[in-house]
Amino acid sequence: MTSRAAERVGPTPAKRRWTALVFLSLLQFLIAIDVTVVNIALPSIGQDFQASPHALTWVVTGYTVVGGGLLLLGGRISDLLGRRRMFVAGAAVFGVASLVAGLAPGLPVLVLARFAQGVGEALASPAAMSLIALMFTDPTERAKALGVWGAVSSSGLVFGVLLSGVITDLASWRWVFLVNPPLVVAVLAVVPALVARDPARRPERLDLPGAALLTAAPLLLVLGIVQAEGHGWTSWAVLAPLAAGTACGIAFVRHERRAENPLVRLRILAHRTRLTANGATVLLSAALSTTFFLTTFYLQEVLDFGPLAAGVAFLPFCAALLLAVSVVGRVVNALGSRWTAVAGLLATALGTAWLSRLPERGDYAVDLLPGLLAVAVGMGIGLIALQNAALTDVTEDDAGVASGMQRSVDQLGGALGLSVLVGVAASSSAGATFGAEGYRWAFTAALVGLVLATAAVIAFASRRPER
Repeated sequence: MTSRAAERVGPTPAKRRWTALVFLSLLQFLIAIDVTVVNIALPSIGQDFQASPHALTWVVTGYTVVGGGLLLLGGRISDLLGRRRMFVAGAAVFGVASLVAGLAPGLPVLVLARFAQGVGEALASPAAMSLIALMFTDPTERAKALGVWGAVSSSGLVFGVLLSGVITDLASWRWVFLVNPPLVVAVLAVVPALVARDPARRPERLDLPGAALLTAAPLLLVLGIVQAEGHGWTSWAVLAPLAAGTACGIAFVRHERRAENPLVRLRILAHRTRLTANGATVLLSAALSTTFFLTTFYLQEVLDFGPLAAGVAFLPFCAALLLAVSVVGRVVNALGSRWTAVAGLLATALGTAWLSRLPERGDYAVDLLPGLLAVAVGMGIGLIALQNAALTDVTEDDAGVASGMQRSVDQLGGALGLSVLVGVAASSSAGATFGAEGYRWAFTAALVGLVLATAAVIAFASRRPER
């Protein structure tokens, strides 16, 4: 990161930078909450709209498909049109879409509003992450800032379940969406005053064929992965979008090699440190999403916790996560991003190894909590270190693309984990609910992925000394 690139962001005093980080993280918190907040509310939504469970799946997956599919394009647009501008635009889209979702008269409007929330995420999330990368240029400070941002985002996934139970019980499912707009207004009122204006840039022609292919490829891949949970991996509903997404990705690479004004310069995507970090992120995110999903089921189906009690049971997880995040900057300063990532991956592996021995009738404090705490520590250290590594050497020209790619692989990894590893749990269980053997197989598969990710990062770190 050059001093010239840092100057372009504008001289931001330390206090203003950290205050800006709080509000950038607040929007990410809302974005993360909306991934999980609807799950417990789905039965109430179905009753109000007289919708089948199959139809309701798009209330959840529509947000993931659109958000995950457009993140890389959103990152590139923020590079071309300005990060502050795109953050504000994305936040506004997300806020308006949340209002429409809360007031939706029927299921089709609700699903369309969820699509629009995904568009808002795709614009705002990579813009926020690249703003953080360019405001905090020192590696230790950046790790700490990304740690705060990542912890707030990760906590949102957990608090989404807790808030959904509270809001649905005490008010109405509509308020899981209507709590967003006032907070988005606060973000829109504060962030433009704290973040420097976007630098003047020469207008560039948008590579429309490249944009179309870059949009279609991840959208189709995410769609195929999400469909696998309900249709199975051999179904045409899964194979067709996966094949089409792969074809679009290959066509995109070929087109960008020949384009006079490419949408994405391929050397940006081929940066070895970023590639290794993003590949490891896929496997770590798969393990984390699976852990969260399956332990939620274990709490309710095996330990007989209610929805609210299950949410409360994750509070120690949040505490451990925040504690890990508070020290990740110092760990990165001492070990470097790659070896900190290894430490985080190993901690997560220890946690999943503990969870892979879940008994038929377990005890929360003995069988679940130690594994959850280890996963939380690994998540707080490993994911932030990988995010830091994924932003290695970013400049004013490519920070958005690098951020969009990191956010995209994070979501793709989570979706892949839910489809593959939850499928493993389901196929290894008898009946409608997961059995102990299913939990054990799924966590064992997650452990294998984490070991592979750790080996890849160690192999790369040993080949090239860290800068």
